[in-house]
Amino acid sequence: VQLVESGGGSVQVGGSLKLSCAASGYISDGYCMGWFRQIPGEEREGVAYTARGGTIANYVDSVKGRFTISRDNAKNTLVLQMNELKPEDTAMYYCAASVAPCTELGGMRQGTYSYWGQGTQVTVS
Repeated sequence: VQLVESGGGSVQVGGSLKLSCAASGYISDGYCMGWFRQIPGEEREGVAYTARGGTIANYVDSVKGRFTISRDNAKNTLVLQMNELKPEDTAMYYCAASVAPCTELGGMRQGTYSYWGQGTQVTVS
């Protein structure tokens, strides 16, 4: 499975960006797919993840109400809609996919995921 992110860029405070992750290969709807972000020198942080047709969808507190994660199984694509962006959202954003049934406890953990994209940079200023 390969994951390829797109949609990053530079945006003003309060603006919006839509990140997409195209997956090649089958990823079960029951497996977690998520977004992580990382600032140089800091640990990678879980942002949001989803599974089971969106019946599992969780967000880190700092993005709740601003970001929305969704998955189009027909297109094998994961999307992160980011609104009301803040300077602290500036980071490299990574798409990730697991190879085991998703649990709410594991969705925000890096170790849950086996496949990672190359990342797309988001800069808010």
